[in-house]
Amino acid sequence: MGTKDKVKMTRAMLLQIFLGALACLFVSWEKAEDPYRYFTWEVTYGTVFPLGSKQRGILINGQFPGPTIDSITNDNVIVNVINKMDEPFLITWNGIKQRKSSWQDGVLGTNCPIPPNSNWTYKMQMKDQIGTFTYFPSTLMHRAAGGYGGFNIAARSIIPVPYPTPAAEFTLLVSDWWKSDHKTLQQTLDSGKPFPYPDAILINGLPKSASFIGQPGKTCLFRVSNVGLTTSINFRIQGHTLKLVEVEGSHTQQELYDSFDLHVGQSASFLVTLDGSTKDYFIVASSRFTRSVLTAIAIIRYTGSNSKPSGPLPIGPTYHLHWSMKQARTIRWNLTANAARPNPQGSFHYGSIEIVRTLVLANSATKINGKLRYTVNGVSYVNPSTPLKLADYLNIHEIFNLNTIKDTPTNGPTVLGTSVIGVTLHDFVEIVFQNNENTVQSWHLDGSDVWPVGFGYGQWNSTLRRRYNLVDACSRVVVQVYPKGWTAVLASLDNKGMWNLRSAIWPNQYLGQQCYVRVWNAERSLFTEYDIPRNALFCGKVHP
Repeated sequence: MGTKDKVKMTRAMLLQIFLGALACLFVSWEKAEDPYRYFTWEVTYGTVFPLGSKQRGILINGQFPGPTIDSITNDNVIVNVINKMDEPFLITWNGIKQRKSSWQDGVLGTNCPIPPNSNWTYKMQMKDQIGTFTYFPSTLMHRAAGGYGGFNIAARSIIPVPYPTPAAEFTLLVSDWWKSDHKTLQQTLDSGKPFPYPDAILINGLPKSASFIGQPGKTCLFRVSNVGLTTSINFRIQGHTLKLVEVEGSHTQQELYDSFDLHVGQSASFLVTLDGSTKDYFIVASSRFTRSVLTAIAIIRYTGSNSKPSGPLPIGPTYHLHWSMKQARTIRWNLTANAARPNPQGSFHYGSIEIVRTLVLANSATKINGKLRYTVNGVSYVNPSTPLKLADYLNIHEIFNLNTIKDTPTNGPTVLGTSVIGVTLHDFVEIVFQNNENTVQSWHLDGSDVWPVGFGYGQWNSTLRRRYNLVDACSRVVVQVYPKGWTAVLASLDNKGMWNLRSAIWPNQYLGQQCYVRVWNAERSLFTEYDIPRNALFCGKVHP
């Protein structure tokens, strides 16, 4: 073989090696990409019978409640929503952080609603998240008719969780319910009248016949969420102890409870060991802080049981505000447990970070133009026809400004407005929710966790910071504020976008108890925020 032939052969071999290595690299890239989960949801009106008589409900693929999404950390979840109703519609994903992509949040400040007889596809990644969450309609009063469901994110197999694998998992959606149609309820609010008291409490859409089956001696995981509109609930299981292990994406210290309060929008996971005799037991959800107690009943049935549940229902608290606040203080972060990543939750020392800004947000009921409205710092929010995020991204002026709402309550008259709070990306802020009403409030911030570091009665002032829990407060996505009281949270605003900060009490939200937080920096980069989706819907002042 001549020298030239040897050179050609060597080059050919090197080329084959290079192409083989490149192919292996492509294969490794493909395998490394996080899995995709695809869903197609047809949203329709349908007949439901939660209280025994026919009502109009909102169904997803014919189901009430809607299907549960089960996913794993970092999964890409693609949901094609087909709106077959007679009104524009959106779904929001309560507690899903939408890292770098407030475009997928599904609220009117970020998305144009899906018109009737059309569809829109949500593209979401469960980036660095675990936990128990929910989804529900964010438009009008659709939430009062259904359209909600569970959204669970399990840890990756390589990340240990701080408890043995349960023998079974159950998703329980607890809600208040009205006999009136959702459009009638909306008309009540539009007319300026107070929202009516609920007619019932439901568990998975039923007042007393939901059931679950478990094996005697085994330990099961109960994922419980309050998807109601107005009502705090207390959850308990006859003859069994609840071991709290997670709230809205954070592992907790594993305290034991006979019963547990979940305020509107909150979720929690409990390990329950089926260590009783082989029979059926009552599962109970009852209303809290209401003039009369509403109760929903479900059943946990041991495999092989031939006995229906018997005896009185387990007793839960009724009003007992101080009891609820004391329990809330027992919910602590598990500082040694991993979350979605292998580093322990406690490696983020939220209590030692410098606060760069304090927001004191006071809610109140008022009348504007003779009609009932709810406000935050004197401003009752009104949705513009053009979503805030769309206007901000495309530099469309006059949709909002950053001076409509102040950082602290004002003494001036209450007004209608489009409230947007501007903060800089990576700001670490203190938010104090001041509740001036006689009812329990719930607050939710899209896009971020918050650490509820303090609860109290009366008016908040800076001296109360010495009572903050700066070590192991458990991060959450929904926090409660007790009547005539305050709740202080700390938040690391490291997720660029336009994020809804709202009352989870849905009639209050509908009548203006909300605002938006614009987390911003001047850099347009995919490292901090994704570009507008190719399938983005346009409305208001924005046209295709």
